Amino acid sequence: MNEVLALLLLSLCCGLSTGLGDNRDSEGYLGTGASLAVCLPDTCALFRELAAMKERLGTMDQTQAALKESFGAMGQKLGAVETKLQGSESQVEELKKVNTAQEEELKALKKSLSTAQPKVAFSAALRDSGGGHIGPFTTNTPLQYKRVFSNTGSSYNPATGIFTAMVRGMYCFRYSMYSNNSGRPNSVVSLMKNSEMLVTTWNTDDSMNVHESASNAAVVQLEVGDGVYIQLWANRVLYDDRNNYNTFTGFLLFTV
Repeated sequence: MNEVLALLLLSLCCGLSTGLGDNRDSEGYLGTGASLAVCLPDTCALFRELAAMKERLGTMDQTQAALKESFGAMGQKLGAVETKLQGSESQVEELKKVNTAQEEELKALKKSLSTAQPKVAFSAALRDSGGGHIGPFTTNTPLQYKRVFSNTGSSYNPATGIFTAMVRGMYCFRYSMYSNNSGRPNSVVSLMKNSEMLVTTWNTDDSMNVHESASNAAVVQLEVGDGVYIQLWANRVLYDDRNNYNTFTGFLLFTV
């Protein structure tokens, strides 16, 4: 920029000298004072304009340098943002891979559980038709629940009333009892595991309480081949009809 101004000043000086020579030759020499009086005002204005131009050019240079510095800082920031974005994209890809792996593990686990965990459940009512009393018998007697609602796994036998464990595990059993003992013996039944009594329900022999019902339940561990059934005590009775007051239900919780 300074070189351009120097060339302009040099050209100006050369033009001024040439102008003065031409005046001396054509119009006669008027003296240095007279020539300067004519030429200096325009020259000073030109110098002022050149000085202002130099100042503007200097300001432009400073602005350009500031813009260059600002663009450089913005470029660095953009580079940092791009680096972070690439890092985030890498993390997202890694998370996707982890999520996919976890989904595959979950599918494998579900498949393993569905194949390893047997499905065992049953539910039955005492009568498959009709109504009336069952008992009394002279000995303790396993009850045969003949109306089968469900028997997944086929572990319950309605012909004997006995549930037989096919797998070792924890099982839940529940039963209900109903008595209509007007002038008859009362009702007593027990949940049995093999020959072991687990829980019992009992109603009173009371003419004031003719219609009574009760229920009980237990969670027990069974080995393969263990039998579970409901036993009516000797010389006791139950009543049932199409309303299915007396039920026997059981299912596998989990294997052990």
